[in-house]
This record gives sequence, C-alpha cells and structure tokens, in this order.
Amino acid sequence: MNTSQAISTFIEFFRDRGHRLITGASLIPAPGDPVLFTTSGMHPLTPFLEGRPHPLGNRLTGVQRCLRTTDLDEVGDYSHLTLFEMLGSWSLGDYSGPQSLRFGYELVRDGFGIPPGLLHATVFGGDEQTGPDLQSQQVWTELGVPVELTAGENWWSGPTGLCGTDSELFVWTGEPPPRGTPGSDPRWVELWNHVSLRYQQLPDGTRRPLRQRSVDTGMGLERLLMVLQQQSSVFDTDLFRPWVSATAELWPAGERESRVIVDHLRSGVVITGDGVRPANTGRGYVLRRLLRRALTTLWRDDPGRSLADLPDPLVGGTLTHFQQSPGSSEVRGVLLAEEQKFRDLLTRGRRVLSRVRLSTPVTEQELRDLHQTHGLPPELVSELLAEQG
Repeated sequence: MNTSQAISTFIEFFRDRGHRLITGASLIPAPGDPVLFTTSGMHPLTPFLEGRPHPLGNRLTGVQRCLRTTDLDEVGDYSHLTLFEMLGSWSLGDYSGPQSLRFGYELVRDGFGIPPGLLHATVFGGDEQTGPDLQSQQVWTELGVPVELTAGENWWSGPTGLCGTDSELFVWTGEPPPRGTPGSDPRWVELWNHVSLRYQQLPDGTRRPLRQRSVDTGMGLERLLMVLQQQSSVFDTDLFRPWVSATAELWPAGERESRVIVDHLRSGVVITGDGVRPANTGRGYVLRRLLRRALTTLWRDDPGRSLADLPDPLVGGTLTHFQQSPGSSEVRGVLLAEEQKFRDLLTRGRRVLSRVRLSTPVTEQELRDLHQTHGLPPELVSELLAEQG
C-alpha cells in the first residue's frame, strides 16, 4: 500500500462512520498561540476539544503536518523525524474511548491488513489521582489483543490544559513470533495513540473533569507506511524514496548522515512553503538551524557541495504533496540565500577563532562572548573547533 492509498484508506474508513474531513492546517499555529509550530494533529482543534462547537460537527478526521525539534539528536535512526504527518480522528463529545479503540482495531486489521497476532496494546494503569483505565483494558481483552498496563507512558498531558488516559497500539516489527511487551522489547513499534480527554490539568497539578469528554487519536503516517511496506525504516518507504535516491546520488554519505540531510532539507522546504524565512529568533531560527545542520553534514565530506544541485522536481513534488502555494523556484531561492549566508559566516568564524585564545574545553562564558561580540552561535563554534581538531 503506497502513501496515497494508505491516506485514502484511513480517511474513507472514518468518512464511512460519519466523520467529516477537515483540511490540514499550516505548521504555523493561529495568532495568539504561544508555540512556534504545530506539534500534533490535535493542536489546531484544541478550542473544539475544549467545548467550542465545530462547524463540521462532532466527528472529524484528517491529516495534519507537524514539526518537532525535541528529538533532533535522534534523527537519523529508523523512525525519528523532524517533520511528520499525523493521521487523526476526533470525537468531540460524541463516542467514547472504547468505541475509538474498536474503530482502530477494525481499520488496522481489515483496512490495512495487519495480522491481529502482531498487535499489542498498552493502557493506563492508574496513579495517585486517577484509577486504571479498565474500560480500555476490557475492550482489548475482548478483541484478543494482549495488554500491558503502564503509568506515565499512558497518561497524556502538558503542564496545564487538556489531559486524560491514552491507549497505544503497537505492532511487532521483528522476526515472528512476537516476544515480550512494548515496555520490554523495542521491536514493538507504536502505531496509533487513542487519547480520552476527560480532564483539565490545573496549574497546581490537580485535575478537573471536563464537561465535554472527547477522543483524540493520532497515527504517524510514516511509521504506518514502514509497517505496511515491510521496511526497516521510515526512510525506505515510497514517501521518502525520491529524496533518499536523489541525495544519495548527489552527495554520498553514511546512512545516518544521509538521513539527517534528507530529514532537515525536506523539513526546510515545507517550513519555507508555509511562509517562514530564516532568522535569528523564533520560527526563522528553527528553519535556519535545520538548514545549517544539513549543510554542516553535507560539507564534512566536500565543502564544495551546494543546494543549487537539489533537483527542482524534488522540491516541487514536496510542496505539491503538502498542498503549499509557493513555487519551487521561490523556495530554492530561500535555501540558496541561506547557504551563502552560512558560507560567509563560516569564513568569518574561522578567521575569528584563528585570532582568539580559548580554554580547553571552551567555557560557557567564552561561547557567550563569541556570540555577542562576533555573532557566532555556540553550535557553530563547536563545529569549527571540532574541524580544527
């Protein structure tokens, strides 16, 4: 099942069960939202999950692009990505968590054809404020899916705001038969998360029951494709194959380095497509950091490499996939301008470091001084010092 087939299978399943399709939002949250980027499928729907009526009703489904930079150091393994897409379904005060689990099991088994014997679930086992999620445990048991009880891993919340129990569905990716549990064997890969939003987390840590109980589910498209296409990493799926093939031919590198290049450049294209431009603060700094991390990796083997060689159809195809309006030439222009600024900064940085005397290892104060006086970011100084040996 390729990318478009997987997406349409998901959407049509929920449409057949009364869910209305919502259009995926930009990576840029609505005005007044304190976060830099949309980080989850539910993010744009928060006001409606809190109780505001949605114009399309109380059953929704869709695909949302998301960006997270908390796992940058993990990018390069088989599953971590900076930019990813979340397949979601939502019940806004309609059906409950157990019904969502039944929908999920039916879709995974019948729609995606994943054998039930490869599935394992986890549910919330309770804490000092909230008891165990016995309803979810009972549903999985009735469906014949093994269940593991956990504590914090199956409680969904931030410091404040919407929160509740979640139940995660895992699929076995190792050689059969499955062994252990999701908590004991990493070959169990999380596929789908079903969150029962039943409480409001208050600043003092207590929880207040919500008047409207909702359900938010999220399934990472890339991990789903990895499972459906029986690949060992998300980078081996049809969604990433054009990027992996093109960059490997242009810029041969080790596996992890190649994945970092693909992830960061593809993310940079999409962030730019949503209207962000490189800057020293805020969203622009995130874009700048991703592009410069990619360029640093590219230039380790050959400083002459350039994003000018990035194929135009690759950039255009990515913008089309995410239904973004800027043309590929505009986005490429942003990438190339940032590349030139980074080259100039590296030249200046090498000149500065050749003149100053630094401690070994360099101190935090020295890094601050270099940044404030010469505009050299600490991560750049670290790279240049490593370059010097």
